[in-house]
Amino acid sequence: MPEKWSGSVNRIRRLLQSYGKYIAVPWRDDAAAAQRVVFCVYSETEELRLRARIDEFELATCQAGHDWTVFDLTDTFAEWMASQRYAESYFEKPHLLAALLPKFLPFIVDEFATFLEGGSAGDNSVVALKGVGSLFGLVKVKDVVDKLAPMVAGRLLVFFPGSFEDNNYRLLDGYDGWNYLAVPITADKEL
Repeated sequence: MPEKWSGSVNRIRRLLQSYGKYIAVPWRDDAAAAQRVVFCVYSETEELRLRARIDEFELATCQAGHDWTVFDLTDTFAEWMASQRYAESYFEKPHLLAALLPKFLPFIVDEFATFLEGGSAGDNSVVALKGVGSLFGLVKVKDVVDKLAPMVAGRLLVFFPGSFEDNNYRLLDGYDGWNYLAVPITADKEL
């Protein structure tokens, strides 16, 4: 096994172990929405490896006595664009999309609300968000989390491809990030 690939697998395994330890700690009932958010932070180069192991995060969650559900953001932009009346015009003239983009976040919120209504995510549930990298350049993850976190009674887990340093999150290491109250879990640090 090449060393680089092996190291990446080990980082995902350590991230999973750190998550498992964290999620097994008893939950406080009085935590604010922002304090019920957990970010599993990993290198964007490890996205496919992480996705291949998401079932292991579910297993760790269930072993800790919690329920699990996943909301995938990967295709939300494509679904939203396909629903637009003048979608073809936006593809022909992408610079016009800037005027339409503010409507994308409400679409995500509506899709998430519909997802929650159709499931059984209660106050003992972890609702995982995967595919947040697909939001890059379209909407800020912070804005999405700010809208979705209050909708989740249990914990909102965000699989975050990027970095976390000095209480600052950077999506895909592509631009300046933001400070957020969420619990950061990384492969390199134990809580």
